[in-house]
Amino acid sequence: MLLNPHDRRRVSCRGFSLVEALVALLVLSIGLLGIAGLFVESVRNSRTALLRTQAINLVGDMADRIRANATARAAYDIDNYGGAPLERNCAPGPAVAGDNCSMAALAEDDLARWITAVRTTLPALGEDPPQAEVQYFPPGAPGGPERYLITVSWLEPGEDQPFAYRSDVLIVPRSAV
Repeated sequence: MLLNPHDRRRVSCRGFSLVEALVALLVLSIGLLGIAGLFVESVRNSRTALLRTQAINLVGDMADRIRANATARAAYDIDNYGGAPLERNCAPGPAVAGDNCSMAALAEDDLARWITAVRTTLPALGEDPPQAEVQYFPPGAPGGPERYLITVSWLEPGEDQPFAYRSDVLIVPRSAV
């Protein structure tokens, strides 16, 4: 028995209802808010990583300066200058315009330039500039290593506690051959 095509109920395709569209929009907006939160956290973590990398590079730079001018010894101690060493316009060689300096003057020049680099690179400690410090510890026994403690401190945006990176540099005296 054949059914009359006109007797069949027509199946209609009407699309989505308004409620279905609103639910889909709600689910989509919650997902986008989650992605936006992850993006903000990612930017914050990237900034933190960048600042920490810069701090490590700055401390490494000072350690290299100390190793290159190891005979200056206590001249690299920041306390010798009341925290404010002066740039002496020292030149590392004839290719750069500047003055030839003593080892101690070169150490002071290194400190002054390094402190300037720290202050322009790292964020402030609230009202104060970021801290940059080098401490010198003479050998405990004759022929023992000289120790330098290099520290930088800064306050990252949105944080309450300052961050610090510290490195010990030991300079072992060369034996006479």
